[in-house]
Amino acid sequence: MEVKTSLLDNMIGVGDMVLLEPLSEDSFLENLKNRFEHNEIYTYIGSVVISMNPYRSLPIFTPEKVEEYRNRNFYELSPHIYALADEAYRSLRDQDKDQCILITGESGAGKTEASKLVMSYVAAVCGKGQEVNKVKEQLLQSNPVLEAFGNAKTVRNDNSSRFGKYMDIEFDFKGDPLGGVISNYLLEKSRVVKQPRGERNFHVFYQLLSGASDESLKKLKLHRDFSKYNYLSLDSAAVNGLDDAANFRTVRNAMQIVGFMEDEVQSVMELVAAVLKLGNIEFKPDSRSNGSDESRIKDKNDLKEMCELLGIEQSVLERAFSYRTVEAKLEKVSTTLNVAQAYYARDALAKNLYSRLFSWLVTRINESIKAQGKTRHKVMGVLDIYGFEIFEDNSFEQFIINYCNEKLQQIFIELTLREEQEEYIREGIEWTNIEYFNNAVICDLIENNQNGILAMLDEECLRPGTVTDETFLDKLNTICAEHLHFESRLSKNSKFLTDHSLPHSCFRIQHYAGKVLYRAEGFVDKNNDLLYRDLSQAMYKANHKLIKQLFPEGNPAKVNLKRPLTAGFQFKASVGTLMRNLQTKNPNYIRCIKPNDKKASHIFTDSLVRHQLRYLGLMENVRVRRAGYAFRQPYEPCLERYKMLCKRTWPHWLGPAREGVEVLMSDLPVPAEEFSFGRSKIFIRNPRTLFFLEERRRQCLQDLATLIQKIYRGWKCRGHFLLLKKSQIVVSAWYRRYAQQKKYQKIKSATTVVQSYTRGWQARKLLRELKYQKRCVEAVTTISAFWHGTQIRREYRKFFRANAGKKIYDFTIQRIMQKYFLGLKSTLPSMSPIDKNWPARPYLFLGGVHSELRRIFHLWRCKKYRSQFTEEKKAVYEEKLEASELFKDKKALYPSSVSQPFKGDYLEINKNPKYQKLSIAMEDKVLLADVVNKINRANGKGTARLFLLTKNSVVLADQKTGQVKASVPLPDLTSVSVSTQSDGFFALKLKEGSASAVKGDFLLSSEHLIEIITKIHRMGTTAADREQLDIDISDEFLVQFKHDKVCVKFIQGVPKNGNSVSCKRKNNRLLEVSVPSTA
Repeated sequence: MEVKTSLLDNMIGVGDMVLLEPLSEDSFLENLKNRFEHNEIYTYIGSVVISMNPYRSLPIFTPEKVEEYRNRNFYELSPHIYALADEAYRSLRDQDKDQCILITGESGAGKTEASKLVMSYVAAVCGKGQEVNKVKEQLLQSNPVLEAFGNAKTVRNDNSSRFGKYMDIEFDFKGDPLGGVISNYLLEKSRVVKQPRGERNFHVFYQLLSGASDESLKKLKLHRDFSKYNYLSLDSAAVNGLDDAANFRTVRNAMQIVGFMEDEVQSVMELVAAVLKLGNIEFKPDSRSNGSDESRIKDKNDLKEMCELLGIEQSVLERAFSYRTVEAKLEKVSTTLNVAQAYYARDALAKNLYSRLFSWLVTRINESIKAQGKTRHKVMGVLDIYGFEIFEDNSFEQFIINYCNEKLQQIFIELTLREEQEEYIREGIEWTNIEYFNNAVICDLIENNQNGILAMLDEECLRPGTVTDETFLDKLNTICAEHLHFESRLSKNSKFLTDHSLPHSCFRIQHYAGKVLYRAEGFVDKNNDLLYRDLSQAMYKANHKLIKQLFPEGNPAKVNLKRPLTAGFQFKASVGTLMRNLQTKNPNYIRCIKPNDKKASHIFTDSLVRHQLRYLGLMENVRVRRAGYAFRQPYEPCLERYKMLCKRTWPHWLGPAREGVEVLMSDLPVPAEEFSFGRSKIFIRNPRTLFFLEERRRQCLQDLATLIQKIYRGWKCRGHFLLLKKSQIVVSAWYRRYAQQKKYQKIKSATTVVQSYTRGWQARKLLRELKYQKRCVEAVTTISAFWHGTQIRREYRKFFRANAGKKIYDFTIQRIMQKYFLGLKSTLPSMSPIDKNWPARPYLFLGGVHSELRRIFHLWRCKKYRSQFTEEKKAVYEEKLEASELFKDKKALYPSSVSQPFKGDYLEINKNPKYQKLSIAMEDKVLLADVVNKINRANGKGTARLFLLTKNSVVLADQKTGQVKASVPLPDLTSVSVSTQSDGFFALKLKEGSASAVKGDFLLSSEHLIEIITKIHRMGTTAADREQLDIDISDEFLVQFKHDKVCVKFIQGVPKNGNSVSCKRKNNRLLEVSVPSTA
């Protein structure tokens, strides 16, 4: 995007309305329209910024734009709100001047967005640091909270502020923000109970129902359905482009950043829910015995839930809705409320509850963002308040708003004129009196303490007797009839008697922005803003954390019989405080204008904008600004901009800037009365003079541009020629160099060939001589060798013939052994110990060696195989080996057990919670745990038992309960008897006389017999203090049962129950075990 270096450069229309020529309402409107259509939404009136709402995002609020306008002169760049914010911030920081930024305009004109842009700009350009960033974040995050509770969707604006806001931001001497204070004005609390068609209640109600979790809504006794609440408008509940659920999360996050505690947030949401519940309370008529009307609540469920939220006794609040107590001195009179009065009381309570909650929120935010310390700080105020309102039906709210705008217009004119006068005095320019419309007479009509409209309204509200809107209007007609800015059909002024545009129940005021017709209906009630004392006292009795703070007048110990201050009186006092505050600060103005009523981009409605121009007093503003001098500029930038118009100042002026400007202006055909010289600025009276200077400057720039082009083209052509000349020299030099290099290479190549031939001939000659010498030496050596050989052979021949046979034999044997070992190396079998392959013996005389090598190789590979075993695997194989020694070829069950690993703990007793107690009871580590059958001698049937083997004992326990039935120390075992068959029976024989042998031996049956007996045998083998356990393998053995010995005999046969082993008692001395045949 092109960066403009001056307000006057590349201007679309006129950037400053003071320079508009000719000045009329139509030309003013046309200039705004032209700039708006080219996306230029900001225009100046001197130092005042006019802001048009574009209803869309524009790329003019980026961080790059912030840097572009940072520390720049106000008129240096094109009009922008950042220029005003930067001017205000630098004046505050560098000149120690308190600033205020007044943002006005009607609903939907973009006031709230303008205030956000100002605050975001200030936050971006001020200092950095952890504490400073925290303060900036808190100041910025206060906006979403106040918008949720104070903004609503209207027919003109989807996010309309329904309250006035003034924020004082405090800075330290460096310009870093320290904190702030927020003041709120005239919350539109009537919106809580009733909204015009096409509008919504405040945002927070919809955000809470849309964004809160189901659990939170359950705690607040709410439902997501908007239609269940009477206070929520249904025809506009959903707004395009507005995500209430996401906004609720934003508000919760903002409250946390500002400093709200979690219980405070919950309390606020409970009060919001209570307002919704309050709107669902409905009344029905009832009659008393004395004939007076009273009301009753139809459905008490919503009342009950509301009382539970606020901690109020239901009966107390129910009575407050049905009765009203009037106190006068020492007397109390209680009267019943009819249905209309009950509804009035309900709505009054809802409005007061919400408005007081909003005021508490503002106070709580101020506590979090206020600056620490009592030293004086620099202050920048930002005022975002309603613009002037003229509706078809104007009531008390519009009257109050327009009164505030009258006061703002008054201070605007006063401060603007004062600023002009101070600048003229500062610059030494003669001050000329400026004629303008002073709206002080209108402000006096409204706020005069004796006969002002607000004073008369308060007098009517406070006087005894019947007070109605008609009596108030009669009083106005009597006292204000002769006032030039007051009109009424019922006044004594005869010129309005036939004015049919003025209804009888209305009055009209001639404001600075035009005439406004007010309907007197509702003025008295809205000014009274009455809340029955019974409801205040009922609220004060609540156990809720916030309610007592919101209704202090309900405290019975502090009963105040005085009537509360009226709404008009309070607002008048607030406006007075605001005006006094603004008068102590340097003002900066932003006038917001709405281009159309459709909230659409690219649409400019002439009539609507013209209406806003009038009531914002923009034409009056331009006239005041132009009454003296329309344009002023410091000498340095003026000389820098227009120095090319005079030969004596171009291109450089070496003297003071003022003298240069005086020389420049004296050289131009401009009348002397059209400009004046101040101490640091030149003042130009008429815009035509400025435009004349700009036109002359444009022509000079064109001439200069032509001159620059001519010089540049000449310089470029000369440079091109010199470059060509230099290039030709370079090319020639390179070519000459290339030619000489080629010639040198040819001479060098020829010389090299001659040299190579000469060296070749010399080398070949030398080679021939060397070869001849070598042949001579070889011939002598050969002859000598043959001669010495002949001599040696003659001398040793007799010895060689005697030992030749033995040496040949030894050599042959050596070669055969070498061949044997090399062949064996290549034909060795695998490293598996079970591989029985071995190479064939090649020679008979190597038979012993062949066998010994086979044995050694087998032992070596067995050792290598065993070295791979872990300790656990070694133990398993040792057990398997021991089982083989005990049962191989002795027990028919053994072969089937070889392939089965010995697990030991088949029950996983340490992991199984069923046997947790049993595992704890075992003192030693359990080596084997299995389920066995204990054979009963009476019938031969088995009973399931848990068989546990530890290092020191054998334990039998009940399978279901885990209770220990028998524990036998291993030293008490003498032997184990098993059969030769494939059964799993075994008998544990105990030492006679031992404590374990009282009940006799144990006859057991198990599927893991081999493993059990092997482990028991290993325990006896490894223990040094025990005798080795005997293993008796026989098909017939004796078992001691208490005092009797029973013979257990194993036979082969076909049992009745299939292939399983069966045990059957034959007589008192014989148990016969039938084992299936393995054949």
